[in-house]
Amino acid sequence: MQGLMRWLEGAAWPLWLAHGVDWRARAFHESLTLDTLACPADFRRLRVVARQTYVFSQAHRQGVPRAAEAVELGMDFLRRRAALPGGGYAWRFALDGRVIDARVDLYDQAFVLLALSAATAVFPAAALRPLAMALDDFCEARMAHPAGGYVESLPPALPRRQNPHMHLLEARLAAAEAFGEARFLERAAPLVELFRRSLFRHGVLGEFYGDDWQAEPPFVVEPGHHCEWIWLLHWYARLSGIAPPPEAAALRDFVERHVPPGPLPDGLAPTGEIVAAGARLWPQAERLKAEALRDPPDAARMEDACAALQDYLRPDGLWHERRLPDGTLSEEPAPASSLYHLTCAALETAGMSSRRR
Repeated sequence: MQGLMRWLEGAAWPLWLAHGVDWRARAFHESLTLDTLACPADFRRLRVVARQTYVFSQAHRQGVPRAAEAVELGMDFLRRRAALPGGGYAWRFALDGRVIDARVDLYDQAFVLLALSAATAVFPAAALRPLAMALDDFCEARMAHPAGGYVESLPPALPRRQNPHMHLLEARLAAAEAFGEARFLERAAPLVELFRRSLFRHGVLGEFYGDDWQAEPPFVVEPGHHCEWIWLLHWYARLSGIAPPPEAAALRDFVERHVPPGPLPDGLAPTGEIVAAGARLWPQAERLKAEALRDPPDAARMEDACAALQDYLRPDGLWHERRLPDGTLSEEPAPASSLYHLTCAALETAGMSSRRR
């Protein structure tokens, strides 16, 4: 989808550099309103810092002015504000950068590792490798769960979720490429096995689980995460020199059988009935990544996926975050966190990801 890359380079990345970076406070805004470009949030989240550092690292690779400065700002925030003395990174901050919630969230640690990997576009890999290895060691030593996978947070909390484990797999694959360390790919392997053994059941991927990985009701299937796992399983297979596991094809089959043309809905029952009729932006981006991997390509499906995402995008570089059940697009502030999904989708579909360069 070359149009998505042109939109990012010509509208979205410049707009978010101008208005989504709090240059004075040396931080990132959580969201921007569609009319005034103001940020209504009175806090900052670690995941936005990490995701925007990733985004602007990729923008810098494409030659976007000031993107490198935003990456430097993000890395400075991670080191000076977010890093905790005992390891890991804090969860939430006041607007002045003070930590207001020091919990260590697995989902967010994964995105810090992804940010460190991407930031090698600006910083020497040798400078970031120790930080990446220390964070990965922290997760392994302090957050590993005896039933497999990792605890949700420190202190631990339930339910357990597939989503943080999915993004930790993503981050380890990115780190394996960025730093050339075999340990990251070796530690990715148990996450793939966790997916095959505990997360993927009866042809579908669940979202929420008990302490022993027993699925918790209601069992909701998110087709956007099906698409994301297709992409990750193919990525892992490429780096490992193996064929994609059969579960990748099963995930695709479920989406094809149960999702009609148009935007991916937020949630389905395992039997395919829609249980969450809205359609957020991010699943449409993940669908593009899955379609880009189809071999042989299916022009009609790719065209449908592109059209579904295009409806959400505004010419100014903002977007509508969700399609409501009645079919209308929401007018809520555009969250900065969604720019990660759009950036990754554009790079994958344009063949510009780091592993293809």
